[in-house]
Amino acid sequence: MFDRHAIVLIRRPLALIARPLARWGISANQISITGFFIGMLSLPLLAFGQFEEALICILLNRIMDGLDGAIARIHGITDCGGFLDITLDFIFYAAVVWGFALASPANALPAATLLFAFMGTGSSFLAFAIMAGKRGIENPVYHHKSLYYLGGLTEGSETIALFVLMCLLPHWFAPLAYGFAALCLITVATRLWSGYHSLKS
Repeated sequence: MFDRHAIVLIRRPLALIARPLARWGISANQISITGFFIGMLSLPLLAFGQFEEALICILLNRIMDGLDGAIARIHGITDCGGFLDITLDFIFYAAVVWGFALASPANALPAATLLFAFMGTGSSFLAFAIMAGKRGIENPVYHHKSLYYLGGLTEGSETIALFVLMCLLPHWFAPLAYGFAALCLITVATRLWSGYHSLKS
């Protein structure tokens, strides 16, 4: 929901960082992979209750996720880069939730509920992107992306905010997980409705 506004704010700072990196020959894929491994460090940190340290890894991952796109726009956006980026993102999102489940048995059910909801948002997002790609449909808001970004209540910005709150308030994990899962299910419902009717027409 807030991604379109966040992109406007962060695009210029990321571009300023990306230009020297691109000149040094650093590729978007290298940034994607490095950011992924940094983000995955949050999994064991969360499991052992090191929430502040995990938050640092999560935020660095998200910064590098924006940075790889900025570098890609300099070198040229590719399908393989877009595939790598979105796949690693989804694995990272699931790993963070799994880390909280490992941190406490009490988190298992809310974590499973949130992962169930993530499956809905992820599958609806990717399924529509595939169909939009087949039909040559372009998103006027995210035209710089390598695939069609179908919006909703719970996008990247909201997910980052959720992870920050969970790390800062780990004892609130259950209500945060259940609440966000409910918003994800609303997103799935609206995507199914709008996606189906968009493709039908």
